[in-house]
Amino acid sequence: MAASNNMSGGRAAVFLDRDGVLNRAVIKDGRPFPPASAEQMEILPGVIEACSGLKRAGLLLFCVTNQPDVARGLVSRPIVEEINRQLGDVLDLDAIAVCWHDDADQCDCRKPLPGLLHRLAAQYGVSLNSSIMVGDRWRDIEAGQRAGCTVVFIDHGYVERRPTTADAVFSSLADAAPWILNHLARKGL
Repeated sequence: MAASNNMSGGRAAVFLDRDGVLNRAVIKDGRPFPPASAEQMEILPGVIEACSGLKRAGLLLFCVTNQPDVARGLVSRPIVEEINRQLGDVLDLDAIAVCWHDDADQCDCRKPLPGLLHRLAAQYGVSLNSSIMVGDRWRDIEAGQRAGCTVVFIDHGYVERRPTTADAVFSSLADAAPWILNHLARKGL
């Protein structure tokens, strides 16, 4: 399957949340948090293979991540950038887009708003309605829906608000990747 162009002229892409989708989130009281350092970052099982398979199918791979702990002064931007660099190198990501803000900043890039997805789509010629958003939190799913993407929820059973709708639910990106490829093939992408 080649996911080069579709009827609207844009390429298909897979937008991937970072913590909990690509790398293991740090769980505290049932809630997910990012790793505190590059040394603490652990790529989840099957993610390398899943990303490789999606890339071989011709899909663009983008990481879209909220990192409000930078705005909150809990972690430095260079630490987040080092984690992102490691992920980008190992997973052959096409781009990593980061929202560095907290809710109070009222930016358009903090998920659940779709600003990061819109920017990447414009920059890379991506058709959002032909693309997939994969996330492990309601913010990811809502951002994907607002952007017009098909959405895949990675359910880790966090003790927090859950998305009310998703096109598919899996326990890992490794489990979701075959569904993503089949879904896009059914759409002729």
